[in-house]
Amino acid sequence: MRVISGTAKGRSLKAVPGTSTRPTTDKVKEAIFSMIGPYFDGGQVLDLFAGTGGLGIEALSRGMDKAVFIDIEKKSIDTIGHNVEIARLKDQVEIYRTDAARALKVLAKRAEKFQLVFLDPPYRMKGIAELMMTMEEQAIVEPDATIVVEHDAKDVLLETIGSFKQLRRADYGDTAVTIFKRDNASIEHSN
Repeated sequence: MRVISGTAKGRSLKAVPGTSTRPTTDKVKEAIFSMIGPYFDGGQVLDLFAGTGGLGIEALSRGMDKAVFIDIEKKSIDTIGHNVEIARLKDQVEIYRTDAARALKVLAKRAEKFQLVFLDPPYRMKGIAELMMTMEEQAIVEPDATIVVEHDAKDVLLETIGSFKQLRRADYGDTAVTIFKRDNASIEHSN
């Protein structure tokens, strides 16, 4: 695993020890960033179920201003810390060891707003739509936010979740990536 492009291009990232996490392959990472736009002009990224932190680190390397990494596993938190150090991005990150639901509550209390969210939960977890609705209800996503969900290819996600519309789905073996974009028109109608 490595950083593919941007300021930290070419730096090798460490995998989380053991088999409890499934890091996003370079091929899938490359595909994700070609789908959501290769570079960014600032903004905040949330990497929920961050694992190695590879997706959030890639987004920072490609121009995001700040990343918040959340994972419940201590091994993952240690790995993320190592990887942001290697990528020389430590000053742009916050790393928290907690579960996703608690993290979203804390981020909402702090009035954080994210332009880009990576959701890569364990494949056995089935609460993706609920997490996305919570983000919307807690107002932690920007009006034009993008959510990238990495999930089991057998799972089919809804076309619309709250104000998020599915833009695209791509399958890579047993992994699928589904991209959602917040629909400003549906937000304005609900106000």
